[in-house]
Amino acid sequence: MAAKDGAQDMGLLMDLEASEHQAGRAFVVESDAAEATLGTDLVDEDAENDPYAPLAARMRPRSLAEYIGQSHLLGPDKPLRQALERGRCYSMIFWGPPGVGKTTLALLIARSTHSVLEQISAVASGIKDIRAAIERAQARKRRGLRTILFVDEVHRFNKAQQDAFLPYIENGTITFIGATTENPSFQVNSALLSRARVYVLKKLSAEELSHLIDVTLSSERGLASFHLTFDDRVRQALIALSDGDARHLLSTLEMLSDEAAPLPDGHRVITYAMVGAVAGRRLIQYDKGGDAYYDLISAFHKSVRGSSPEGALYWYARILEAGGDPLYVARRLLAIATEDIGLADPQAMQVGLNAWDIFTRVGEAEGERAIAEAAVYMALAPKSNHLYTAFAQARADAQKLPSFEVPLYLRNAPTKLMDELGYHQGYRYAHDYPNAYAAGECFLPEELHGRRYYEPSERGYEQRLRQMEQYLRQCDALAPASEQRYSPEHARAKMAELKRYAPDLFSDEAGRNPSHT
Repeated sequence: MAAKDGAQDMGLLMDLEASEHQAGRAFVVESDAAEATLGTDLVDEDAENDPYAPLAARMRPRSLAEYIGQSHLLGPDKPLRQALERGRCYSMIFWGPPGVGKTTLALLIARSTHSVLEQISAVASGIKDIRAAIERAQARKRRGLRTILFVDEVHRFNKAQQDAFLPYIENGTITFIGATTENPSFQVNSALLSRARVYVLKKLSAEELSHLIDVTLSSERGLASFHLTFDDRVRQALIALSDGDARHLLSTLEMLSDEAAPLPDGHRVITYAMVGAVAGRRLIQYDKGGDAYYDLISAFHKSVRGSSPEGALYWYARILEAGGDPLYVARRLLAIATEDIGLADPQAMQVGLNAWDIFTRVGEAEGERAIAEAAVYMALAPKSNHLYTAFAQARADAQKLPSFEVPLYLRNAPTKLMDELGYHQGYRYAHDYPNAYAAGECFLPEELHGRRYYEPSERGYEQRLRQMEQYLRQCDALAPASEQRYSPEHARAKMAELKRYAPDLFSDEAGRNPSHT
């Protein structure tokens, strides 16, 4: 029965191969020997001894102890690390940006579990290559050897190609490891996802990239023989340019090692200007946490607040060219939407969220344009900081004034005792009154009766809100005395008491003119 199933599975692969050729996707193989090596050269395990191999290949970690990054997966107490140390492995998919160690981790897993690593790149492989890899895995299984089939860029395989792995994952012929830079929820079919655990790999942090630089400079496999030296400005530029991509960092460092200028003491120096030349564009000073960083962000924010789409686009472009994070700008736009636009255009907040969503869902190129669109929209939107200052005033009152009691009529009475104590009694249900408004009611503590926080402006949508507020105030003024919680004189008296108690809350500094970025 097993032999019959295997024959059926292989027949399925042959049918898929035939359909690929009919669709114009023929893969040329020069000989049987060449076919046997297809897909096995993604990782050259002898690269560390090859002086002509790229630096990134020579520095590839040889053990988990040398692996840099992904501590959320490979920390000492993490399940994946513990499983590998016990020699156990299961099918999985690595999802993360380029240069974070997906291929390397697959190699280390194979070593840790004493498995043979079969490698296929979905960019250049088809069903014929899958079939050849499966045949080799079946032969190893008969000899008692485990095979890990690593598929790079697995999202590039179509559904039929991805389905071809399923029976061999099921019967244990292979342990499947896929790598993808795209969201597997959208790019990997559900049948394969259900048989593999998804691990998210993150960009390397600045500290991890700095550690990688130190290891590379001191390693005989790396650049120890070059005796390189450079200042912290160069180090930070390298880290910023790599943007969490270890391979990019090592490639840039390798190019710089060839350009390094010799010093009398035998060392070779890399200058900041060299980094800019190798990077292929002018380096803009953008030290995160430094003055230049805040200057660019400040100019961008002030341009949007000042209703200048030209300034917003220019400073945003400067931030991007300096290596800034587009999502930091997206976050700043959301701050602008609530601080500088507010209820003058409530749609601005949704525009900002949509731009962020496009960046995370679609990708960098489209996402950067979406953020630019949001920046222009907000620059031209009507401006009002009245909600911002109103909230600041309310926060100041909450921080500086006593914790006034919640009025009994605003409390719920879920128990008989609370009802007997007067909870909820006297509450006026808004929907029982004309236009769903209980005119003359007070929803603040008695001590704050008459306190006003939000005063709509006459710009944008706040014009309508201002009309509504004026209407409600008129209703309050015309309400019969029997329906007014407190009299107007009571409100004036309470505000006079509050001014004597906390005069600073009524100064211009208490929320009306908050500090600006």
